[in-house]
Amino acid sequence: MPELPEVEVTRRSFADQISGAHINSVFLGKPLRWPLGVEPQSLIGRRVLQVRRRGKYLLVDLDRGMLMLHLGMSGSLRFAGELPPLGTHDHFELRTDKGLLRLHDPRRFGAVLAVTGDDDPLAVKLLAKLGPEPLEDDFELPAFMRGLKASRLPVKQLLLSGKIVVGVGNIYASEVLLLSGIRPTTASNKIGPLRARRLFLAIREVLARAVESGGTTLRDFSAADGMAGHFQLEANVYGREGLPCKVCGTAIKQLRQGQRSSFFCAQCQKP
Repeated sequence: MPELPEVEVTRRSFADQISGAHINSVFLGKPLRWPLGVEPQSLIGRRVLQVRRRGKYLLVDLDRGMLMLHLGMSGSLRFAGELPPLGTHDHFELRTDKGLLRLHDPRRFGAVLAVTGDDDPLAVKLLAKLGPEPLEDDFELPAFMRGLKASRLPVKQLLLSGKIVVGVGNIYASEVLLLSGIRPTTASNKIGPLRARRLFLAIREVLARAVESGGTTLRDFSAADGMAGHFQLEANVYGREGLPCKVCGTAIKQLRQGQRSSFFCAQCQKP
């Protein structure tokens, strides 16, 4: 599943190129997670102002309204002057006077939604409860620590919920917990101030590094310019069950938490 770094890398890879573009046509393929919400033809003639991101949503501001794009489990975007003919898993395409923006989504858990703007009831429903952005100034240590203390959830599951910080998905949660020395099963409210601060800083460090590495490509992720990510080459625990910890040499362990795989080092990460 594309996580925050992959979505931010995607945004950066086409935001400047599509800015100012006029929509000439819209293609809708097989149904995605949610319906578009308007007739596709109603988007023709609108102009793209900018592309923002909130959590794992890409927000394409138009001169009238906004498109919300989510990549789901297997989605990726491409933007280019020309692209090959539409394939079986290409389910949405904007043709503009600056190029084609196409959503490729084999599992069809992604979405493209047309809303009136940030205050549209659907946008509010999907975005209002998201936690602070981990790479922005509104992600602050005191609020993060209060969020930990208020929850008895295992810390990894709290991170995945997006309530106290947005965008720390399964891959990066495993990595930040190793860096901060916290086991994924540790109750959030049992984490003291020193470890909470280490976790806060680890979230910032790992996600920033992942964005600079182009995200993680495990199967088929690529940015809108077709470039694959490289963070998987730097992973210390994720996907490394049975291999030696890069810090202490202890074999990495795997466990299941809420249908998701967690990877950790029993020596470096304490309960």
